[in-house]
Amino acid sequence: MAKQPVSDLFSTLKSYAQKLSDGERTPAEIAAALNDWAHESGQTLKAKITEEVESAVRKMGFVKREEFDALAKEVAALKSARKSSPKKRTAATVKKAPAKAKPRKKATASKAKNARGAKR
Repeated sequence: MAKQPVSDLFSTLKSYAQKLSDGERTPAEIAAALNDWAHESGQTLKAKITEEVESAVRKMGFVKREEFDALAKEVAALKSARKSSPKKRTAATVKKAPAKAKPRKKATASKAKNARGAKR
C-alpha cells in the first residue's frame, strides 16, 4: 500500500520532466507546481495524523484540554451560583423522621408477683 503513493510521486515527476523537456512548461512553473503539490500533501498528511491521534485518545478515554477547561469553568460557575443564593429551609421543605414507638419493657417475674399481690 505504501508503494502506490511513491509510484504516484514518480509518475508525477516523470510527467513534469517530460513537459519540461518538451518545452510545454518552464522550470519556474514546474517548481511552483511541485511546491503546491508538496504543500497540499503536507496538509493532507497533517490532517490524517490529527484524526488518528484523536481517535486513539478517544479510545483511551481521555478528554481534550479545552473540554476539561470548559467543564471546570462550568463547575466553578455552579458552585459560585450555589454560594451566592443559598436556599432557606422552611418547615415545608424539612422532613422530620417519623417518631419511633418505644418498645415496651417486659415485666420481670418479681414485678409481676408484686403487682398480683397488690391487687388481692
